[in-house]
Amino acid sequence: MAGAIDALLFDFGGVFTDSPFHAVHAYGDELGTTAEEVTAVVFGSYEQDSDHPWHQLERGEIDFVTAREGIIEAGRARGMEVDPLELFVRMGEESDGMRQEVVALATRVKAEGYQTAIVTNNAKEFRERWTASVPVAEICHAIVDSSEVGIRKPDRRIYEHALEQLGGIDPSRAVFVDDFPANVAAAEALGMRGVLVEDDFAPALEELERLLR
Repeated sequence: MAGAIDALLFDFGGVFTDSPFHAVHAYGDELGTTAEEVTAVVFGSYEQDSDHPWHQLERGEIDFVTAREGIIEAGRARGMEVDPLELFVRMGEESDGMRQEVVALATRVKAEGYQTAIVTNNAKEFRERWTASVPVAEICHAIVDSSEVGIRKPDRRIYEHALEQLGGIDPSRAVFVDDFPANVAAAEALGMRGVLVEDDFAPALEELERLLR
C-alpha cells in the first residue's frame, strides 16, 4: 500500500445503494406537499442532531414503533398524514439494489491492505437486513452504526470512534465517503478527506481512485 491514505470510511445508503430518498418526492406529491416538508417531518434535519424522533431512533434511544408514532403525530400537527412505514416500503420498491462498482472498490481496497469501515446513521431494527445485502466481511473491518454507539453523523465523535476502531488512524490519513454534504463537511472539519457521492456516482469513484494513487 502506497500513498498518504491508510483508511476509507463509507456511508451505506446512498453510497453502496442508490439514494433511498427519491421516493420522498413522489410521496410528497401525493400528499400535496413538498419533498422538503416530508423530509423535515419524517427525518428531521440532516445538518444537525436534535430530539427529533428519527434522530432518537438513530441514536438507539427509542425503538421504531415509538419513533413512528412520534413522526405521525408531528405530521398531523402540520396537517399531513405521513406514515414513515409506508414511505420505507416505497423506498424499497424503488431501489435498484447494490451499486456493484462501489462494492467492488471497497472489496479491492480492503484486500490491498487499507483499513475500511462503514459509518452509518441507522436503526437497530434495520441492521439485519442491510448487513445481509452486502458481503460485509469482504468490504470492511468495522461497522459503526449510530444506533449502537449512540452517536449519529454529523457529530464528530462518530468519526473519531470509527478511526479508533480501525486502530487509531490519523484523520489526515483517512477518506470519508457519504451522500450528504453536511456529513462530508463534518469529516473534513476533523481533518479527513471527504468525497461526496451523488446520483451519478462515477465521479466519486474517480476521485477515490485519484486519492489512492
